[in-house]
Amino acid sequence: MAMVFTKPVETASIQYLKQLTIWWNDGLWNASLLAFTVQMMLILVLGHMLALSKPVERIIDKATSILCKSAGSAVFSVTLLTIIVAWFNWGLALIFGAIFARKAGEFAANNNIPINYPLIGACGYSGLMVWHGGLSGSSLAKVAEPGHLRNLVEGKTLDFERIPDAISFSETVFSQMNITISVLLLIALPLFMVLLSKRNKLEVPFHLVRNDAKAEIIEKPEGAERLDNFRFSAAIPGLLIILAVILIALNSRGSTNLSFITPNWINLTFLGLVLIAHGSISKFLSAGDQAISGASGILLQFPLYFGIMGVMSSSGLVSEIADQFVVWSRLSNDPGTIFPVLTFISASFINLFVPSGGGQWAVQGPIIIEGALNLGVSIPKSILALAYGDQLTNMLQPFWALPLLAITGLKARDILPYSFLLMLVGLVIFMLGLYLF
Repeated sequence: MAMVFTKPVETASIQYLKQLTIWWNDGLWNASLLAFTVQMMLILVLGHMLALSKPVERIIDKATSILCKSAGSAVFSVTLLTIIVAWFNWGLALIFGAIFARKAGEFAANNNIPINYPLIGACGYSGLMVWHGGLSGSSLAKVAEPGHLRNLVEGKTLDFERIPDAISFSETVFSQMNITISVLLLIALPLFMVLLSKRNKLEVPFHLVRNDAKAEIIEKPEGAERLDNFRFSAAIPGLLIILAVILIALNSRGSTNLSFITPNWINLTFLGLVLIAHGSISKFLSAGDQAISGASGILLQFPLYFGIMGVMSSSGLVSEIADQFVVWSRLSNDPGTIFPVLTFISASFINLFVPSGGGQWAVQGPIIIEGALNLGVSIPKSILALAYGDQLTNMLQPFWALPLLAITGLKARDILPYSFLLMLVGLVIFMLGLYLF
């Protein structure tokens, strides 16, 4: 696209191809974006580690025994709790929803309760349709960092005075539009899944019958290993980290508008919670070994997205696309609504090829900023539109469902018919929100 639409007439094709390669390489190894990669990996890994802890397992077991006594109550509970957890941390929700769906299936098998197990699996994946509007939303957390927006469009001929140094969570996550949409999703999605459960064939998933009698071999620790296995060896530093998190929030100059909530603050909070939940260093490290493999997709994909961004930004392709969005928006009488809607639609499409909120923000963020500035449209609303588009088509893109499929034993084809219907419900809610606010 850059070769076709941005090559200067006077520049030879081979020479311009060399220049594009240099820009691609510069984007690939962009230091600030590589730091962003690590931040997103930690959000996923720490959330996964927390889901593997005994306290969370006990919560899920208790919730299953109380809330999953029928097919309807099971799908309602799994959807509702997964959405709530996803709003706080998408990495935790990925594993929480998967484990909860599996436990609900096992409970039904052991208690002879007919259910639709693939439908419950889709319920466990539903959190991926609300996560980007929550506390761990990649773009929302990143724009809360001072200087990020200006660094993202560095080198562009834009009025930097009009670009805010940071956009706090009070303008995005806790904005009236986002809270309204999140609450509507929290109400509509569980009820819709209950309706689906009544219209589908139910059967007892006997293949999930669980035998709790496990022979666990525990080796007695010796020497220095006793320190790693000491019950509070991780909990004590975890408590100190939580204390530090609270002090950082209280001492932040932007504590009233929540500007202290950044990826680093979120990760520090979850590090403290994970240490406390696992109690000992040995259990903490064991959970880390299990969780780290899930972050390989981020590690391998993000730099490639940054390379794409490097080509798009340096070649001027970003400006070309942003200008086209501006033209289409100005054709209407309400560009303040049409531009976010166009951003939402394009983000939904791009997510099918860039299945990552953080990677998508790196590619599409500069377009949004430039287009919003040229139109005088709200930048926070435009960023939220990207977040909604990204999370909507997660229901069609099974990349992030891989942990859930492994835990539940389901296949993508089992859950996608139901997640597709969830996507249609979400589409109506997101479009209404963008039009009404």
